[in-house]
Amino acid sequence: MENKQEEHKYYRAQERVDTLKKFYGKVGSGLTAIAITGGINYYLNEWANPWFLWVVFGVSLSLLFKAIKIFNLNPFMGKNWEERKIQELMKEDEKRKKWN
Repeated sequence: MENKQEEHKYYRAQERVDTLKKFYGKVGSGLTAIAITGGINYYLNEWANPWFLWVVFGVSLSLLFKAIKIFNLNPFMGKNWEERKIQELMKEDEKRKKWN
């Protein structure tokens, strides 16, 4: 029994590391995209019209939403909420079985 729990913990930790690895890759590619578009913007008009800021805004917004999901920063429906709801539904199911 304990061995299965350890395997489960290891599997969940491995999934978490994979998720973080993907997120950091997206941060790196986002910074690269910003640098390239900023360079193109400077080359074309020396930032007289800083249109590359739209790219910065879009990449930042995308990374913000991904970070909220990955680091469980959503206070309303995060991982803790899921666990509490699962426990609540399991207790309700137990009560129904007792009365049936």
